[in-house]
Amino acid sequence: MTDLKYLFFLGCVIPYRLASFEVSSRKVLEKLGVELEEMPEANCCGLPLDSVDHESMLVLAARNLCFAEQKGLDVMTLCPGCAGTLRKVNKLVQEDKAVKEKINGYLKEVGLKLEGGKIRVRHLLQVLSEDIGYEKIKQAVINPLTDLKVAEHIGCHVLRPKKYIGFDDPENPVILKQLIEATGAQSLDYMYKTDCCGAPIIGVNDKLSLQIAGDKLKNIKKVNAQALITVCPFCQMMFDTNQKRIEQALEEKFGIPVLHYPQLLGLAMGLDPKDLAINELRVKATNLLNKN
Repeated sequence: MTDLKYLFFLGCVIPYRLASFEVSSRKVLEKLGVELEEMPEANCCGLPLDSVDHESMLVLAARNLCFAEQKGLDVMTLCPGCAGTLRKVNKLVQEDKAVKEKINGYLKEVGLKLEGGKIRVRHLLQVLSEDIGYEKIKQAVINPLTDLKVAEHIGCHVLRPKKYIGFDDPENPVILKQLIEATGAQSLDYMYKTDCCGAPIIGVNDKLSLQIAGDKLKNIKKVNAQALITVCPFCQMMFDTNQKRIEQALEEKFGIPVLHYPQLLGLAMGLDPKDLAINELRVKATNLLNKN
């Protein structure tokens, strides 16, 4: 269907804590004719270090980009944090001579050199919406989810900061809504749709973090959404893994399944729910699957 090939940068969180995102993405992309080349030499994108050691972040991200330049392939990530970090460093090295010289000074010690800007860094959302395209995705849908009404949560990082990301509108995003509608499902609007999930502060104030996520689930519940759709591993874990804690903290039952977007698309493409690792969701999607 397509002639697309990417280096697949998995990052740290997804392989260890959220294999369902990886498994469902691989299945869907294979069906859409996308070829993924592994990156066994990859290291962390560097984002977790940025606030305490900016130079280490730059070098870690740059080392990953070197392998992509050597192979002449664009990088695809599932994690918005990884995508933003790699994209930012790719752009900085291309535009800032001093930064480029500093990074390459470190990389020289391990026999590497980064030019910057020779390859692109793509998040899954971009690959689906821009590289593959909505029309080809619609053509691949054989089981339109027309009876399904869902809410979307696009998260903070996938579209921010805009000067480095450069697609869709972070204040009024439409890209995930359009991808959901390509499956035949209805994407419902709800209050404060673009607010944070609360995950970034859970390590320092879990009570506030759970309250933020709970307020979003309350608004999603009000519009009678049958599921919540995410494209970020941290957002998905916040709403799915922590949903029981949120219910206990707010003394309110939600029971809202939280699917990765590729799981939703895979169902519409007729893939077996087991192959999409839907059984790994903490909040079971049994009722949703029975309807489709």
